[in-house]
Order: sequence, then C-alpha cells, then structure tokens
Amino acid sequence: MARHKVEICGVNTANIKVLTNEEQMALFNKLKEGDIFAKEELIQGNLKLVLSILRKFNNRVDNLDDLFQVGCIGLIKAIDNFDLSYDVKFSTYSVPMILGEIKRYLRDNNSVRISRSIKDLAFKAIRKKEELTAKYNKEPSIEMIAKELGVTEFEVSNALDSSRETISMFEPIYNDGSDTIYLSDQLEDKSNQNYSIETRIALKDALSKLKEKERYILTERYLVGKTQVELANEIGISQAQISRLEKSGIDNLKKMID
Repeated sequence: MARHKVEICGVNTANIKVLTNEEQMALFNKLKEGDIFAKEELIQGNLKLVLSILRKFNNRVDNLDDLFQVGCIGLIKAIDNFDLSYDVKFSTYSVPMILGEIKRYLRDNNSVRISRSIKDLAFKAIRKKEELTAKYNKEPSIEMIAKELGVTEFEVSNALDSSRETISMFEPIYNDGSDTIYLSDQLEDKSNQNYSIETRIALKDALSKLKEKERYILTERYLVGKTQVELANEIGISQAQISRLEKSGIDNLKKMID
C-alpha cells in the first residue's frame, strides 16, 4: 500500500524511519564513543516523534514548518542531554523537552507581553521541571521546583501560568454530537449589572413559571455563581445535560419576558 506523502521543511514524512528502542540504545552508545554519524541517525529516526507532537498545535499556528524546526531543536537538545543511566526510554525523556521548546517559541511569539523577569523564571522553572521529571521519572510538584530554584511557590506558579498560551472564552471543550460546551460555560459569572425594577419583577415572575430543575440551574448559575461542572456533580447528571437545561431555561425565560 502506498504511503501518503506529506512534506514539512522539505522532509517527506512517508520515508521517515522509526528506530526501535534497541536501535536507539545502540546509537547512543556509538555517540558516546564519538561516532559523529550516530547523532544524525538519532535525529532522523525520531522526526516522527516531533511530528506526532505537532499534531497538538495544528490549529494554533499558520506555518507548521517553523514549529517543526523548533521541535527539532528540542529533539537535538534531548539527544545532547540524554544519559543511558536515566533508565527511561528516550521518547519518555525527549517529549517534555520537545514540548518545552515549542511552548517557549509560542510564548515568546505571543501577542500578550510578559515581563522579562517572569519569563526568565518561567524558563528556569520549565527546565528544572524537565530535569526533575527525568531524574525521578515523575512530574515534580510546584513546591519541589520552588525549593530547587530558591523562590516561593507563588512565584513559580505565577511564572508558569504566565507562560501558558491564552485561549478564547469561546474555545469548545466538549461536544456530545448535539450540544457544544464552551470554556465560558465553566466560568463563574461575577458580573454585577444593574437592571430596572420592572425587568427584575418580570424576571422573577418568569423564573417562578419555569420547570423546577431549569429554575434551580439558572438560579445557581447566575445568582449563586456555580459552574456547570459543580451543578453536574451536585445533581448527578452530565455537564452536557446541565448545558441543555440551562439553554432551555434561558430560551423559555426570553419567550415569557419578550
């Protein structure tokens, strides 16, 4: 069967060789002994790993070629820093480094500007996180990273949060085939808008005529400030059902008030 050809940075992805774990270990041993060609083979043999990571960013960038090159830089760094004594697969070790390189690139090219000191701390925290993950084979806590860097947990948490990509409140996070749940549906509504007495009376009267479950969900969502997730857990139904009931209640309110 013919393989589908896709070219990124002039690389035909259909012809990329995938190394087995044994082949990788043999090449790392050769690299350690000074074989200058072993590194190139390791790079070529792990390009599909970079491509698999890029799938996560398909809809976030216009030019995947640039991101592929950045991912390759992360791969090269992983190869340079990998030690056979880590007792982990190279893919396990390299994925966080490739991801880190891509995320740093996206962060540095983000339209939201962050102070240099916070960027520097975020970079150090990410590197330290990668080192500790490789050392202990599990993700370290914020407390552990902060202790290693000699800063407070708040500073580390704040720096890491600032390095994350901004997303739209209307980013779809779930779809069951009929209703789409957006990020805004999980956020607490803390807006404090002032309405006329007539509108309040009409709203109160309309609410009293709703089905009990619709009325409860709207009251808890917009007066108490609970999220759909909280209500789903409380009532014992899915978030998608909460979303449908909420929309149904709002539509019924509009009909009665209009």
